[in-house]
Amino acid sequence: MPGGDAELLTVSDVREFFREALATALEQQHLQVRDHTEHYVVNLLAMFARTEALFEPGADGLKWKPLAVLLAEAIESEDDERRFRTLQRLGDVALFVSGFLANGFPRRLVDIDYHIAMGGRAYGALAKSAPRGPRRVLATVFAELEDKFQPLVDALNDISESAASRSQRDVLRLYDLWRKTGSRRAHRLLTRLGIQPLAFGTAAH
Repeated sequence: MPGGDAELLTVSDVREFFREALATALEQQHLQVRDHTEHYVVNLLAMFARTEALFEPGADGLKWKPLAVLLAEAIESEDDERRFRTLQRLGDVALFVSGFLANGFPRRLVDIDYHIAMGGRAYGALAKSAPRGPRRVLATVFAELEDKFQPLVDALNDISESAASRSQRDVLRLYDLWRKTGSRRAHRLLTRLGIQPLAFGTAAH
């Protein structure tokens, strides 16, 4: 590598980084999750640390597969294992994108609230489809991921957030995020910036 002294992080190093970062973020969010759930999220983050993992191979190379397409494939699949894996992929992608790429969403109808809703429902379906057998532990993980999807998104936002200063556009994005999802993190950040968030239909006094 250029520079001679630089080294690529190993997979274990990446996981350790995310393990420590997630533990700190969960503490900041006053959020508790089971050990298995925390381990699942750490592995998810380590996997998507490779950008190509977000895309799927196609005839013309790697392509982004929309959540709606994944959902349709899961519904139409007659193979239980394939349906399970497709729903898991949907939930995982939705959680990562909502937590790490939320600031890249344009202000449009299909937005972060859509990803949060889709991801939560996918995990909920997985929790119900794997109540017994070797996937019993996974069922409890998926159930918790469904129940705490939005707070976990906030925790991942904390990990991805590196810049303290925000532009006017960033502030509007924070407000839009809070209005659509009720994110406690977005509310807290707006308050720190001297902005008292008000939902539509309310008025300041």
